[in-house]
Amino acid sequence: MITDMTQGNPLKHILLFSIPLLIGNIFQQLYNIADLVIVGRTLGVEPFAAVGAVAPLFFLITFIIVGLTNGFAVITGQRYGAKDIQGVKDSFIVSTILSTFTTIIFSVVFTLFINPILHWMNVPENIYHNAFWYVEIIVLGLIVTTWYNMLSSIIRALGDSKTPLYFLIAASVLNIILALVFIQIFHLGVPGSAIAVILSQAVSVILCLFFIKYKFPILHIKRNEWRIKFDKAFYDSAYSHLRVGVPMAIQFSIIGIGIIIIQSVCNTFGSDVIAAVTAALRIEQIATLPMMSFGVALAAYVAQNFGARKFKRIRLGIIKTSTINIILSIVMAFVMRFWGTNIIAAFMGTTTNEIINIAHQYLLISTIFYFFLGQIFIYRNALQGMGETLFPLLACVAELVVRSFAAVYLAVKFGYIGMFYSGPIAWISASTILFSGYLGSIKHIIFKVKEKLHT
Repeated sequence: MITDMTQGNPLKHILLFSIPLLIGNIFQQLYNIADLVIVGRTLGVEPFAAVGAVAPLFFLITFIIVGLTNGFAVITGQRYGAKDIQGVKDSFIVSTILSTFTTIIFSVVFTLFINPILHWMNVPENIYHNAFWYVEIIVLGLIVTTWYNMLSSIIRALGDSKTPLYFLIAASVLNIILALVFIQIFHLGVPGSAIAVILSQAVSVILCLFFIKYKFPILHIKRNEWRIKFDKAFYDSAYSHLRVGVPMAIQFSIIGIGIIIIQSVCNTFGSDVIAAVTAALRIEQIATLPMMSFGVALAAYVAQNFGARKFKRIRLGIIKTSTINIILSIVMAFVMRFWGTNIIAAFMGTTTNEIINIAHQYLLISTIFYFFLGQIFIYRNALQGMGETLFPLLACVAELVVRSFAAVYLAVKFGYIGMFYSGPIAWISASTILFSGYLGSIKHIIFKVKEKLHT
């Protein structure tokens, strides 16, 4: 169902939009960690560590796709907010063409350089084979991941956050079933887990296409409209999409690169530390999903209201969601500090006290700084919803530099405990830049609009 968020109570729109997103994000994380749980509980610590050692690489690939497709969807949302129906269709066509072309190039390049990347990440020899095939299969099926994220982003940009949730739930359940079948019945090991991910996402793509065909007439494209005319109109439209999509992809890739650097440092401490950090990060990602969901909901809300030039509504929505995220950061920090390790123990199954203790030390450090992470979700998405890419990009660069330097320097100085502080330090740097950027950007945008009205 399409929702117009330019009218009515801002907080009500954001809350109603964010609830399906939250449930969907939980299933997305379950979708991502199902492989780890099944691998860890059926194949043991080393296969678990193999998936964990290259998980940041998987996230980097996914981050780039999510950034690109979400950026394209910002244009779709802005055009819908401006009631430009033909512009919405044009955005759908251009997004599909650009996403597909980019993914093919990316897949080829990544396949050629996968071995040097894994060696640079210091993946231990005892888990290298499984790590290689997990990533290779994910890359080969990358086009499916792209189409799923693109279709889901466009549906959400039009105000429907429920439908992608239903398809994600179906894919998550299918992923678990297929992973169990491939690992326990066909004995494919870690590669079987990766195959399950790709096949379940392919089902999500098919479901999205059927839904668009029968429920979204605004996205019905005639056959002749798919014929590309390399004229000024096409280039202008492609540029407007790339102007938002590419910086967002770069932002997400910078985050992913930072995580890879952390993982490469983590990999030098052996399988126990890899397994502990992998488990702690997965549980932390679930804990911070409520904050992230409000951020994503805010992006759709801001995009539509920006297209409608309703800046007071934008400000009001940001203030309210920022307040909610402050409360959530306190609650989730409390939960993780007291029950996080119990969840990790259940998550991994049979494991050593050493692994649990390492994971517990990580959570004791990171939870103190959840406030800054919650505000990153708000102001990054608010700026991106307005089509502003400079400050989110600067924040990501700062986060990469600070995280990488802190991880390497503090790990040498204090061991893996020092490495655990790199994330929180990066959160403080990024949130400061984003908040400052938002204050400056919103004033500048309003000034330009008023100037145009007077002239």
